[in-house]
Amino acid sequence: MNILVTGGAGFIGANFLNLLVPRHPEHRFINVDALTYAANPASLDPIADRPNYAFARVDITDADAVQALFAEHEPDCVVHFAAESHVDRSILGPRQFVRTNIEGTFNLLEAARTRWAPGDGLFHHVSTDEVYGSLGPTGLFTEDTRYDPSSPYSASKAASDHLVRAYHRTFRLPVKITNCSNNYGPLQFPEKLIPLMILNCLERKPLPIYGEGTNVRDWLYVTDHCEAIWAVVERGAVGRTYNIGGHNEVRNIDVVDRLCETVAELTGQDVDGLLALKTYVKDRPGHDHRYAIDASRIGEELGWTPKETFETGLRKTVQWYLDHSEWVDKVRSGEYRNWLDANYGDRG
Repeated sequence: MNILVTGGAGFIGANFLNLLVPRHPEHRFINVDALTYAANPASLDPIADRPNYAFARVDITDADAVQALFAEHEPDCVVHFAAESHVDRSILGPRQFVRTNIEGTFNLLEAARTRWAPGDGLFHHVSTDEVYGSLGPTGLFTEDTRYDPSSPYSASKAASDHLVRAYHRTFRLPVKITNCSNNYGPLQFPEKLIPLMILNCLERKPLPIYGEGTNVRDWLYVTDHCEAIWAVVERGAVGRTYNIGGHNEVRNIDVVDRLCETVAELTGQDVDGLLALKTYVKDRPGHDHRYAIDASRIGEELGWTPKETFETGLRKTVQWYLDHSEWVDKVRSGEYRNWLDANYGDRG
């Protein structure tokens, strides 16, 4: 099977490919990425020379390029990770989120529709729990929860979810959708909460916390998410949506406290000194208070359950950043952008 993986040089896509490519030599994986700011081909070094792995630098907002991609690689399956995903960036500049998350998804759906016979292929769409909006102090998001997005990011993802379902109902395109909670783990770009706090702890910089830090998120270790996606690809029902959660509801302030404790333990720093770095900043507009996932469907139907607790996943994450300072330095300095220009500058 030829599997097109969009956004495969990003955080979740790279973890997915690093996990699945060695495990499934019978499948050919084509990593499709525009190599924007949060993508890093160095994240794929462990599999770069595998015979069942290929890379294509393609911007999914380019409809002609997407059609050419399908013609060249003849995929049987699309696993669609590619997205602009940072909420703060969507507030500052929403246009790119509309282009990538809505128009890019549309271009992929159109290519699949025109190149696959009705009923053939599989389009797996990776989405977020943010499309459901904000929960009160109780309750969980289920697959039937009404959409109520709060940010340009979540609104663009909600629109792409609806497009995917519409192509299934109108054109009989085989689709599956997963909505996941907050991911964390290796290879995550430093703008996100957990890697930002880890690196700021290591450099004794302020730890900025929105509002009072009482916003609650359900945290999902990235390889648990990747295992869940593959379970849905292999065994999930066509046309079905599966929520994926980590069973780890934690307030943001408690995430920061645990990170300080874990960094202190693994580095020998004084934990009180790290905790003193916490700084409260003005809350962002439309900041949802609480997300929490009911992942019972994927557990009951496919037998998936997360392997990592928040404590074990957090420890693995901190240790990864401690062990991969070179990766972090290149991402932050822009050195790897020079590598991109040298290696892919004439392929875009």
